[in-house]
Amino acid sequence: MSEIKKVVLAYSGGLDTSVIARWLQQVYQCEVVTFTADIGQGEEVEPARKKAEAMGIKEIYIEDLKEEFVRDFVFPMFRSNPLYEGEYLLGTSIARPLLAKRMVEIVKETGADAIAHGATGKGNDQVRFELGAYALNPDIKVIAPWREWEFNSRKDLVRYARLHKIAIDFDSGKKSPYSMDANILHTSYEGGILEDPWKAPEDSMWLRTKSIEKSSNKPAIIELEFKNGDIIKLNKKIMSPAKLLSKLNDLAGKHGIGRVDIVENRYVGIKSRGCYETPGGTIYHKAHRAIESITMDRELLHLKEDLCNKYTRLIYNGYWFSPERESLQLLIDNSQKRVSGVVKVKLFKGNIVTLGRKSPYSIYNEDLSTFEKDSGEYNQRDAEGFIKVNSLRLRNQ
Repeated sequence: MSEIKKVVLAYSGGLDTSVIARWLQQVYQCEVVTFTADIGQGEEVEPARKKAEAMGIKEIYIEDLKEEFVRDFVFPMFRSNPLYEGEYLLGTSIARPLLAKRMVEIVKETGADAIAHGATGKGNDQVRFELGAYALNPDIKVIAPWREWEFNSRKDLVRYARLHKIAIDFDSGKKSPYSMDANILHTSYEGGILEDPWKAPEDSMWLRTKSIEKSSNKPAIIELEFKNGDIIKLNKKIMSPAKLLSKLNDLAGKHGIGRVDIVENRYVGIKSRGCYETPGGTIYHKAHRAIESITMDRELLHLKEDLCNKYTRLIYNGYWFSPERESLQLLIDNSQKRVSGVVKVKLFKGNIVTLGRKSPYSIYNEDLSTFEKDSGEYNQRDAEGFIKVNSLRLRNQ
């Protein structure tokens, strides 16, 4: 352990990472650099500075990365219409590449020897952090305390924190009964009663969305303008990516939109029950599919959908910086060159109802689609030959 002199720690100021900071100082006898990112988790990050200083930490990085997160990670991902196992919009998964990237950069800036994180040995996040770090710096050293230390539960961490006089929120009774992760795209909840997949979550658990019963009784109609697959305007107003997503979060939360409760297949081979709130992202996903429906050729759209199942799994499993994800991204981005226009939706009682879509690049042909008399472009008798040719293999089995 002596070869490690300085470690960059992904630090929230919470119980786990506060204990890790002290544990690294004691066990590795190393200097700790803390990195705290504001990616829209909805809580102050500055208190992390005081907690780090109280442990004698000198190099403290606290950075606002919300715009970079949404612009360079969330928006590119949403061009694919990501949906892991049919329901999960990858809110935790997509944050890890950004954090890994910045930690590797801080290692270089500070001359550190390693990075450390608070992800457990049972979860996906350890995989995502470390695959990202190794992709960017193959020689980097990684310390994962949950795979090394003798602690078996968070009760053990509380005892350690009190023994070493580490300031923790447990002492003020603020601790949630759930294991949570949050950023501007989503909030996730695991553990506690959720470990029994039959038990319904308490309504008080949900922090960002109202229940359908308590949501607004008045529907909202909004317009979203897309350019090359990304939203650029909400109700004709230009906003930065992070501000736009934040506004969509507020609108969706008010109308009970964005909750899912799933049992998912973790990459490490464990089934896990999780509840997720992705309010603005749920609107984004619905509206993006609507604008694609009138601007993309059928075969290109279907090819993209087939490939994006693989793309989604790559992100979920932690392969954002892999050559295959980057290659798929090129195809996805190229497919979005004409995905521009306006989508109008109604938000009401947990529902997102598409009311209209229009685009200067629309390939929807009303004259071809009409049930009324058309201009003669389409001869309905031609369908007979098309059907007979395609039925040959079915008629000759």
